[in-house]
Amino acid sequence: MRSRREFLTTMAAGLGAAAVGARRLSAAGKAAIETALSGPVGLQLWSLREHLPKDLPGTLAKVRAMGFTEVEGAGLWGHTLQDLRAALDTAGLRCQSTHLGFERLRDDAAVALAEAKGLGATWAVCPWIPHDKTFTKDDASRSAEAFNRFGKAARDAGLGFAYHCHGYEFVPSGQGTLWDTLVAGTDPELVAFQIDVFHAFNGGGDPVAVIEKLNGRVPSLHVKDIAKGLTITAGSSGAEPEADVPVGTGQVDWPAVLKAAKKAGTSLYYIEDESPDPLGHIPKSLQYLEGLKL
Repeated sequence: MRSRREFLTTMAAGLGAAAVGARRLSAAGKAAIETALSGPVGLQLWSLREHLPKDLPGTLAKVRAMGFTEVEGAGLWGHTLQDLRAALDTAGLRCQSTHLGFERLRDDAAVALAEAKGLGATWAVCPWIPHDKTFTKDDASRSAEAFNRFGKAARDAGLGFAYHCHGYEFVPSGQGTLWDTLVAGTDPELVAFQIDVFHAFNGGGDPVAVIEKLNGRVPSLHVKDIAKGLTITAGSSGAEPEADVPVGTGQVDWPAVLKAAKKAGTSLYYIEDESPDPLGHIPKSLQYLEGLKL
């Protein structure tokens, strides 16, 4: 059985090959996205959830036209797995990571992980922990145990597994925060973490400190900015759509966050835009990232 280090090394090699393929692919479309980051910039498809069910090929063509060659999945958008994979291939997009619900992984991990593999993913990411109004220490401990099971199932299927933070985990607890409780209960060989910078920040966490503390366990980032002037509340797990602004125009110190991610070995960066105008915001976020010096 491969160690986590061996697995991540294999993934890094694959990303290098993907970068070459992306440059070749881009010759037929917009120039490839070039940044100072330690891996490709992709788009989380949840950003276009209003568009994908209505026009899958047309929406994916728009994604490719913006320069993306990488996307992250978040469901099938009312299409079959085969049709979604074919549409991605036709558009020239690769899905290395996809989100899978906690309940799906709990109730039938084999089927959920087969969907991830069918999309071509190497990472399965759980984006939410079911809980009552308040996230508790028991929730953190139980979900950590579940993540260890999910991580083993993913490894047995040839995939990596990560949990995507959502903000409700950053409330104070005896171990620092419930995020710390969750992390401490997971096996580093089985469970990695996808840091959603918007949610970590909005929940009262320090994204830079979180990434640094998880050195080597943050394969991917959700690159999202939060509007200036918005009040931050510990444990907050959401905000109004208008709080999501183009990257580089909000409260996040992106040079510090992205330098920490590079140092920690992050290899995938996904723009996610949950604003009312994702097609307007996404190019602005890309422009900022392409011009950023690190």
